[in-house]
Amino acid sequence: MSIIVQKYGGSSVADTEKIKKVAEKVVNTYRKGNKVVVVVSAMGKSTDNLISLAKQIHDSPPTREMDLLLSTGEIVSVALLCMAIEQLGYEAEGLPGFLAGIRTDSTHTKARICTVDTRRILEELKKGKIVVVAGFQGISAEENITTLGRGGSDLTAIAIAGALKANMCEIYTDVPGVFTTDPNVVPEARVIPVISYQEMLEMASTGAKVMQSRAVEFAQKYHIPFVVKSTFTDSGGTMVTEVDFKEGAVVSSVTLDEKQAKITFFNVPDKPGVAARIFGALGEASINVDVIVQNVSTSGYTDLSFTVSTSDLEKTFEIAKTIGAELGCKSVTSDSDIAKITVIGLGMMNHPGVAARMFKALAKSKINIEMISTSEIKISCIIRKQDGQKALKVVHQEFIK
Repeated sequence: MSIIVQKYGGSSVADTEKIKKVAEKVVNTYRKGNKVVVVVSAMGKSTDNLISLAKQIHDSPPTREMDLLLSTGEIVSVALLCMAIEQLGYEAEGLPGFLAGIRTDSTHTKARICTVDTRRILEELKKGKIVVVAGFQGISAEENITTLGRGGSDLTAIAIAGALKANMCEIYTDVPGVFTTDPNVVPEARVIPVISYQEMLEMASTGAKVMQSRAVEFAQKYHIPFVVKSTFTDSGGTMVTEVDFKEGAVVSSVTLDEKQAKITFFNVPDKPGVAARIFGALGEASINVDVIVQNVSTSGYTDLSFTVSTSDLEKTFEIAKTIGAELGCKSVTSDSDIAKITVIGLGMMNHPGVAARMFKALAKSKINIEMISTSEIKISCIIRKQDGQKALKVVHQEFIK
């Protein structure tokens, strides 16, 4: 049987009228003879509203209860979409994450999927039903509800598609595909028809808001091709799959991440084990570190800076201050007034001079670079947040004509 997994984001199910439209789209896919599994996010800004409620009750809400609270948003979407499908005359079965067999580790608010038990989903598909699954959530070995972090519904859809060996995974959003950059900032941005897992992963992890980076990582690991399309139009779309090499375009996309923060240790002892102490503690706290820069040692001391997501800033800074005091640092500071501009492209591997062109474009616009990070297919620069959108425009103009 042909199985199609479809995922609809929060903007696609933001109100009852949009939910009805999604139901029609799902039913049309079913009518073509496909078995259909639908993964949905919470309606519109529901998750943000739930977070706001929690903060009104508790300054630092317990993560277990936070997961329990946030999981309700997707369940509302599941129930309403099932009702809309039933109204059209078709049978639907709604499943929260734990009933859909999504088993995770115990890291609350950003759990990782361990296994997907598809038995219940397959049972319902064999009965001829459309299965609607709550994205973003699962259950741990301790039988606690967990959530998968921002954008976790993407991961749910990709994981289910992989476990079912689905014929296609379709990620529906409010844009007609993956753009060369943010079209809201750069109107000249255009849709990329086909993009590699590697490029998509770098885009997702450097500020592009189309896909969750962990979902792309999962798709690449298990070779699950997927397409990113608009809920509201039938044209366009970006296929994300295996692409070995691209002739032509050196840079395929430019991203801007304004949710970055920098931590700096001043006068940290320059000796073996210090970096391991700092980053080991952050790793134990499940904090992802991005760009790292260490200055040249002077008199046995050095300065060390690194960046993290602003969502981890508070926890990171507390850990950093504790370690800084233990190491005898002069001071530890935090700075959330930064942004990260990144150029990405498979073609960069065989084209020298990309970094020089990027730095020159920024220099022409008098934008100072504070930190630099590179890989085979990307170059990232940390700049002042106030220069972020200007940087995005000039760098996109430099590389993507």
